[in-house]
Amino acid sequence: MNGHESHGGHERLVPDERLPPYSYVTGRFPHPTRDSSGHSFGRPPDAPPPVHPDRWSQSRTYLLGCDLFNLGYYWEAHETWEAVWKACGRRGAVADFLKALIKLAAAGVKAREGRPTGVQRHAARAAQLLRGVRNQISAATYLGLDVDELIAIADRLKRGIELPEPSAAPVQIVFGFRLLPRSGDSMHDAG
Repeated sequence: MNGHESHGGHERLVPDERLPPYSYVTGRFPHPTRDSSGHSFGRPPDAPPPVHPDRWSQSRTYLLGCDLFNLGYYWEAHETWEAVWKACGRRGAVADFLKALIKLAAAGVKAREGRPTGVQRHAARAAQLLRGVRNQISAATYLGLDVDELIAIADRLKRGIELPEPSAAPVQIVFGFRLLPRSGDSMHDAG
């Protein structure tokens, strides 16, 4: 598997990173950092280095965000990518791209909460950010992902798609796509 470990049938990009026991959903699980029984309580937030467009494959934090997203840990992916977004200065193509991924993760959280309007709103913002990035870059692939494909995904989510029923399970994958950064192809259908 190209040196990547599998977890529940899904390829891991950072296989040595432990996964939390649950993905945070408001009202269902303890808040990860504020509640003393939260899965990340008492752990200081990460301060990762910025991700560089030519060296994205060296950013453990960026890749961990992809792992978390792909495995249904949407809140945790959001938080992970937000740390990199802050490290990138919150402005420019890299920051906008990361913000779009953050918005897709927020859409995943809203799907887990059973709030389709929230999914659509976050997906619309992701599509807008991705279009802005696409206008700033010369290649179709950015940080290992196909930007046009991401725009198409965000547009589909924005229009409203059938989502699985919210589950009480500790983790639930709600989207039928995965983010697998690659030097060549990028994303794959989960099917």
